[in-house]
Amino acid sequence: MIDYNYEIEFKLEDENKLSNWIKTCINSNNKIQGDLSYIFCNDEYLIKINKEYLDHDTYTDIISFDYCEDNIVSGDIFISIERVKENANKYKKSFEDELHRVMIHGVLHYLGYKDKSDKEKTEMRNEEDNCLKQLK
Repeated sequence: MIDYNYEIEFKLEDENKLSNWIKTCINSNNKIQGDLSYIFCNDEYLIKINKEYLDHDTYTDIISFDYCEDNIVSGDIFISIERVKENANKYKKSFEDELHRVMIHGVLHYLGYKDKSDKEKTEMRNEEDNCLKQLK
């Protein structure tokens, strides 16, 4: 099951379509969708989590907590809508495109993709692009 939680005045347009898309991306990586929760929030909400659980005092667009077991993909994904808006402007993308990229980025971490090295970042970006094509 995929749950969407809103800690701010924001609402996704088509939760069912997005849930089906996320499940397709998970299945295409030979994994099974478990329980995923998206929590949409603001910067202050997310930086509080960043400080408390990760000991980081920086703004970020996403924090994910991985509860995957075996081939079942589960976790909590916190997304700052403020950061997504700012990044969309920075990278000259639509808000919706940037939001979808961030949403799938969290799931891709659960699937084993990393983004520390340049090579990993390239692999992550390529898989984000592959998933985004499936949404269109």
